[in-house]
Amino acid sequence: MGSDMTQQPHAAPPVDQPAVGAGARDDDRQNADLVIKAGGIYSMAETREADVRRFKAMAVRDGRIVALAPGRDDADGLIGEGTVVVDDPGLTVLPTCDDTHTHLLGAGDAVNDVQVAGARNLGEFLGLIRTRAASTPDGQWIVTASNWLELQLAERRMPTRRELDSAAPDNPVLVKRGGHNDLVNSMGLRLAGVTRDTQAPEGGVIEHDAAGEPTGRFEDSALALVEQLLPAPSFDQQVEGLRLASAGYAATGIGAVRDAATPSGDVALLRAARDRDALAVRTQAMVIVGFSGPKPVMSEFLDQLAADGTRPGEGDEWLRVWGLKFVIDGGVENAALDQPYANQPGYRGELQWEPDELAEAAGQAVRNGWKVGVHAWGDRAVRATLDAFEAILADQPGTPPGTLVLEHAGLARPDQRARAIRLGIPVTVQYPLLSGLSPALVESWGQERTAEIFPLREWLDEGAVLSAGSDYPKPAPYDPMPAVWGMTTRQSPVGVLGPGHAITRYEAVRLHTADAARFVGDGQVRGTLAPGKLADFAAYPADPLTCTTDVLARLLPVLTVVGGRPRHDPNGLATPGGAPGGSTPS
Repeated sequence: MGSDMTQQPHAAPPVDQPAVGAGARDDDRQNADLVIKAGGIYSMAETREADVRRFKAMAVRDGRIVALAPGRDDADGLIGEGTVVVDDPGLTVLPTCDDTHTHLLGAGDAVNDVQVAGARNLGEFLGLIRTRAASTPDGQWIVTASNWLELQLAERRMPTRRELDSAAPDNPVLVKRGGHNDLVNSMGLRLAGVTRDTQAPEGGVIEHDAAGEPTGRFEDSALALVEQLLPAPSFDQQVEGLRLASAGYAATGIGAVRDAATPSGDVALLRAARDRDALAVRTQAMVIVGFSGPKPVMSEFLDQLAADGTRPGEGDEWLRVWGLKFVIDGGVENAALDQPYANQPGYRGELQWEPDELAEAAGQAVRNGWKVGVHAWGDRAVRATLDAFEAILADQPGTPPGTLVLEHAGLARPDQRARAIRLGIPVTVQYPLLSGLSPALVESWGQERTAEIFPLREWLDEGAVLSAGSDYPKPAPYDPMPAVWGMTTRQSPVGVLGPGHAITRYEAVRLHTADAARFVGDGQVRGTLAPGKLADFAAYPADPLTCTTDVLARLLPVLTVVGGRPRHDPNGLATPGGAPGGSTPS
């Protein structure tokens, strides 16, 4: 599946004409495996909402769509012995969504961690750790999942290491929060050998209290000081974690993900998960470069990838190596901003790579055939990344479009947007980040700057190549329809943020479907529904384009099919012999 990033923004092939009728041949070789008869089927191929056509029948054979028709009975000619028919006029069918920036591996790792996201105060939070400690042998690590935010707690703060000591006095505890912050208890500090004299690695922070003692909190590259101590789960346990985590993505209507921080050694894990049919969603891997620990020597890093058999673009339609991932700044607390933080006068965050360093390292990767995505959250980070990209493009003028990508570009100023578009740099945005992090962002950056994050209306109107994702397991779900709700209403836990940046529902759904598939280079084979394309689709109990906002905010599919195979089908709709609504003609 080659890159199709040379298409114009929102470009897509025309809707295919109905391919079947009453006269279709009715033998086993021509019969469909699955026929969907719904109230509405949107191909998402049209670039303008005014041109949208609604189909009502679709047929699938051998993992691909073979017919898309306007009438509910127009695919009946492909129904025969063995065809599963889903006939429900209350369903609306869309292409499955892509999550173009997420952390599937992190979700798999966290399957068995302490799930603290539901805690609403420190008592509940610490109680969950205390309960886990009661069943954990002394000396073994207790780790929390990272998809939570301390401002969701009544006390609006993280626990202290002393509070963690009280909850688990005989165990080291690692509290993970988002992708940029860790907190450990006293035993964890001792095991890590961190004292008041320990120096933070470049690009990282070890927090100290007023007396100079470490508080147990680590940021960015300093996370490695603790996380390297965690016992690795067995290979089989990791594969099972991916099985469970990917099924969770599929349950929300996601059919493909781009894992945005794949350790180089975990490409083999993803291959094994694919080979064992443990991936419920198509997966593209971004191999992470130098986030935890010292920056690698790039030539040695690339040589090791080659020795491991990891090559740019290698794989198949279920698993592919997309490229490399660099991180130039942090998250809420350590993003690189042009102006000081609202709650820390004089502090503007840190750049983990200087532009010339990034240009040299990423440029070397590009010369070796790799795509490169760079995490840039603050406006200073976006500017530095574009400086590096411009230097790379000047040095390598034949670089194919889509080789260099901005990940997030959260606070992108007008001049930066214009520059990215002029350079042909695609951008992947994640509204769940703004929604989930909004309380912390307002506290750290102020209301005005927070409201300017993800100016989607401007990006689209100005001609950007844009796609959408979640950045899970940051403190927000990966569910696409709540993200569509947020992109169209600009709602957040702190109220409406930047309503002028809102986009339409159709645009938001396209950013998760057609535009997202095109963004990762798969637009010719999926992302829209048309004969010949991969049968990746989700069926919803309400129409995402017309339902009320309240329904949209919590809308989940009742069926997700990837490659013609049900990957989420709790009611057996598309499973032979399943529940009513899914039937097999005799």
